[in-house]
Amino acid sequence: MKGIFLDTETNGLNPLKHRILEIAYKIIDLYSGSELYSYCSIIKQSDQVWEKSNLKSLEINGFTFEDLQKGEKEEDISFEIIKSFEKNDIKNENSVFICQNPSFDRTFFSQLIDPDKQDILKWPYHWLDLASMYWAITLKNAMSTKSYFPWETGFSKDLIASFYKLAKEQKPHRAMNGVNHLILCYKSVVGFPYI
Repeated sequence: MKGIFLDTETNGLNPLKHRILEIAYKIIDLYSGSELYSYCSIIKQSDQVWEKSNLKSLEINGFTFEDLQKGEKEEDISFEIIKSFEKNDIKNENSVFICQNPSFDRTFFSQLIDPDKQDILKWPYHWLDLASMYWAITLKNAMSTKSYFPWETGFSKDLIASFYKLAKEQKPHRAMNGVNHLILCYKSVVGFPYI
């Protein structure tokens, strides 16, 4: 089974108004934890897209308009993602997406590859989130050992990292930083069975 650990950076939270600025993912063997493939790209955007930016989002990810002009066009990135998924035999029956916030990332990912196209390509439709994994495991442990409940520790990625005595995600938020931190947290929360 393969996990596509994915993160995106955007110029806002509203997918009807804002666009994806950066995408990164690593395809990981969920048995061994070995990295099978890595991808990261900045996405070039127009003046019109940039003018609609939410300033708080840009403060978090640190992107400037000049940074984006060094990126690739959306259609080129879409082509690269499709080719990388073909090369790694990504299909619904053998892979899942894993994100910190899949409802957010999936929506912006769909700006690059339309959901109907994803369906035609038989890509995974399961988008799993780290917070739910942590919630379930921590709740089960709390009931048997009388330790902390997940709502007492918090369940943002940085709070999960803190609970496991891991470093916080590097700032500013960039997609590959998010992916690497997500994998680190996943390894501590869930683990890879053949390590």
